Amino acid sequence: MGKVTLIGTRLAEEGREFVYGGEAAECEGCPYRDQCLNLQEGVKYRVTDVRQNAQTLDCFVHADNGVQAVEVEPVPVRANVSSRNAYAGSLVELAGPCPHVDCPSHEYCVPDGTDFDEEYRITEVEGDPPHEYCHLDRDLTLVEFAPPDED
Repeated sequence: MGKVTLIGTRLAEEGREFVYGGEAAECEGCPYRDQCLNLQEGVKYRVTDVRQNAQTLDCFVHADNGVQAVEVEPVPVRANVSSRNAYAGSLVELAGPCPHVDCPSHEYCVPDGTDFDEEYRITEVEGDPPHEYCHLDRDLTLVEFAPPDED
């Protein structure tokens, strides 16, 4: 079972993925803080269930439509890593930032829900990245990182 949290009603659809950004200034003093600010900042989540017949609550961040209860779980992240370290079970860091936003691999070289100074455990090696040539001359392999453990 995932974790129950509150998100904007426009975002509350099963399968939607998002990176939790943490507390906003508008959250101060909100009576729903404990139900809303219960995820791990910077982690990518997927909505696994939208609570039916749940009340829509007022929210200063999502002032247009409010928030509603959903169930979420952390999801694996696909990323490009150095090929020499790309094997299942290993702990790796990302190769580093990439300014080439038009490259078909950019979303895997700078994946949402990751930080360059963190280590991630590889759960699966997927193989060649989607690009034909790395403009930074990196030898990369596409892998899947395990989702972080929830506290």
